[in-house]
Amino acid sequence: MDLFDAINQRHSYRGPLLADPVPRTDLRRIIQAGLQAPSGRNAQTTEFIIIDDPVLLAKLQAMHPANQAMQQAPAMIACLIDRQPAAVYEGYNFQIEDCAAAVENMLLAITALGYASVWIDGWLRLEQRADRVAQLLMLPTDKKLQILLPIGRPAEHWPQKERKPFAQRAWFNCYGAEETPCQ
Repeated sequence: MDLFDAINQRHSYRGPLLADPVPRTDLRRIIQAGLQAPSGRNAQTTEFIIIDDPVLLAKLQAMHPANQAMQQAPAMIACLIDRQPAAVYEGYNFQIEDCAAAVENMLLAITALGYASVWIDGWLRLEQRADRVAQLLMLPTDKKLQILLPIGRPAEHWPQKERKPFAQRAWFNCYGAEETPCQ
């Protein structure tokens, strides 16, 4: 699939997934897309756990009954960052940005391969869910689960939601300018 087609077709899919397993070759390709993402000062801070064990998946699925994609995913990817990140530039770290770039690359790869996913983040932040999932994944205490991506073949067609037009969100040379130069 062409990159721009993947961008146009990518959307958050929370619907039912087919039970077909996701081959490890595809999971590796998806992770490789995440590994290729840019990172601040090339620190490459984001780490991943690929989850395809049915017993472990069943435990994770039981935790999120409201999301069909989580309930039925034949695979998931956990994206990890450090709890106490080291500064990489002038006292700053960029772990959140690095993780987000990796996740977007993986979401595009997921779409290009014909799978669907949804970025699970807010749900993890509530009721210590990230910590509970981290225990299931046996994370070291210095690591934090930041994002969870359920992956599978969609059972339904969900079109991408309408986006605001270019002219409402992007301009040349200064905020709010039409095609004329800023003054």
